[in-house]
Amino acid sequence: MSGKEKPGDPIAGMAAAVIAGNRRSLARAITLIESTREDHQAQAQDLLRRLAGAAGRTIRVGISGTPGVGKSTFIEVFGLHLTAAGHRVAVLAVDPSSRRSGGSILGDKTRMEQLARDQNAFIRPSPTGGTLGGVARRTRESMLAVEAAGFDVVLVETVGVGQSETAVADMVDFFLLLQAPGGGDELQGIKRGIMELADLLVVNKADGDLKPAAGRAAADYRAALSLIRPKSPLWTAEVVMISALTGDGVADVWERIEAFRAIVEADGAFAELRARQARQWMWSEVSERLVAALRAAPDVAARMADIERDVAIGRLTPNQAAAFLVRLFRASTEAAPEA
Repeated sequence: MSGKEKPGDPIAGMAAAVIAGNRRSLARAITLIESTREDHQAQAQDLLRRLAGAAGRTIRVGISGTPGVGKSTFIEVFGLHLTAAGHRVAVLAVDPSSRRSGGSILGDKTRMEQLARDQNAFIRPSPTGGTLGGVARRTRESMLAVEAAGFDVVLVETVGVGQSETAVADMVDFFLLLQAPGGGDELQGIKRGIMELADLLVVNKADGDLKPAAGRAAADYRAALSLIRPKSPLWTAEVVMISALTGDGVADVWERIEAFRAIVEADGAFAELRARQARQWMWSEVSERLVAALRAAPDVAARMADIERDVAIGRLTPNQAAAFLVRLFRASTEAAPEA
């Protein structure tokens, strides 16, 4: 599909081109969505309103795992499996941002060369911008854009930074946790919280000399999962072994995802799953907007440096400082004249 942006209203033209499947317009739309400029954010919200409802039947899959476990290799093999089966796959690959410079690696297209060349796949690396949870600030909006462009499977690759990684589970339908061979002491390193959120635990690198270790790891993970209450009465998390190198077991992963979707759709739970994601999105936006408004309030901004210094030297506890800043903010909003 190659719809072109039309002259006139640029946002309307961009929305029409995205819906028509124009990849360049989709990339530009996501760039607009990710921009922190106030005028761009207003345009992005207009764009998202125009894209709302354009998506067809989609499934959102979060893929987490510690660095080095083979996420990118797995995603490439998995994505190629899906496109070969007729699916259109979007990969929102979240890169870690530098806390000092704000820069990120953004190397996913070089790590997924074959998938990047597939016309039925779209890969978009995005910096986290320091956001907790290993997901970019605007990942949710980017998902809406790629779905409106006709991609029916959305894979969100996360940084793999530990327990805060659980944030991705609030925005996807299915949460996949990728692990490398190893059990015993390595099993202790998996946070219970993230295992409780997993819909499927995938042991990668089950090939060659590592295959016996992968089998032992899978047994250990099954034992661990048996001690955790399922997050849904409709679905019990399973463990599968795969080799992203050879492709063995990759089809089994998709079969589990399809089985999950069939079960929750038959029960009517899929619509509630999406509704819960929307509610979580709303409260996430509320939190971020309130913090931004607090920091921008003149009375708060004028005292911020002094309060931070008092906390640093122990003159104020963090709780005292937070309470004081909130009181300042409330006073400033109550004193502000009504528009």
